[in-house]
Amino acid sequence: MTHPEPQRRLGTSEIVISAILMGTWQAGKRMWVGIDDGESVQAIRAALDAGVTTIDTAEVYGEGHSERIVAEAIAGRRHEVVLATKVFANHLRYAQVIEACDRSLHNLQTDTIDLYQIHWPSGSWNSELVPIGETMAALNDLKTAGKIRAIGVSNFSRSQLAEALEHGRIDSLQPPYSLFWRQVEQELQPFCVAHNITILAYSPLSQGLLTGRFRQGHQFAEGDHRAKHKLMQPEHFARVQQALRNLEPIAARLELSLGTLALAWLLAQPQTCAIAGARTAAQVAENAQAMAVHLSPQDLAELDAIGRSVTDFLDDRPVQWNF
Repeated sequence: MTHPEPQRRLGTSEIVISAILMGTWQAGKRMWVGIDDGESVQAIRAALDAGVTTIDTAEVYGEGHSERIVAEAIAGRRHEVVLATKVFANHLRYAQVIEACDRSLHNLQTDTIDLYQIHWPSGSWNSELVPIGETMAALNDLKTAGKIRAIGVSNFSRSQLAEALEHGRIDSLQPPYSLFWRQVEQELQPFCVAHNITILAYSPLSQGLLTGRFRQGHQFAEGDHRAKHKLMQPEHFARVQQALRNLEPIAARLELSLGTLALAWLLAQPQTCAIAGARTAAQVAENAQAMAVHLSPQDLAELDAIGRSVTDFLDDRPVQWNF
């Protein structure tokens, strides 16, 4: 039996995070449809009430809008929260990192960011190439100054992660990882286990696919980035639907929703926590349930096989969208 631990140590730091983190990309509104600020605030507060005490955001989510919504939601409760945010790929020069951190501190209305992460490696999205040593020097200085407590990276390859580690302590890696998206298991997960780096899985529900919400023939609203997700494309979508049908009896037997089952599988993987976004308080409560689920070795083996029926047909590129 895997016994869930709702609270876990972040890397080698003193920081204790919740096994499920509240993701707030959608609270930034950009690239999402039908998001209401008041509902976002309520969802974040519901997360804290459900034991999801760690909130992940980024400067690029709506150009600070998500960070400001997080600040509004946690007003008066900062002491209950572990805050994680990110600096984008176009702000990785020394002075830019310092400025970006100060902006995020202001947006979040806090003196300290618990986990500050490089969102994408230098050079991503046509950004300038900046030596990792320069970026890490700024992050190390922010840590010494007490403005941040721990350093993480996101969307890094194994070699990029190894290089960053030469310049300072990295306590987390944030990659895309779900039952239907498992490239991280090849090289990155063993490396993270060996170096005591916590994996913070983003898109742990494959952007909602693993909830079973998007069935054959689903049409996304204009402007919803999920329409471009590789798993939504015809060559993979039929296999995804068959895998969901195979997951349903397991979820029914364990009396869980499909989404909660998929999150519980992730939390049972080595060194892995999951960042689950939610628009509503009800979704938050469902996500939080995964922190209390016990999966047997047989359950895990069945889930593993069903996941592979989708992932064995994907290429090795870790980016999930055809942007």
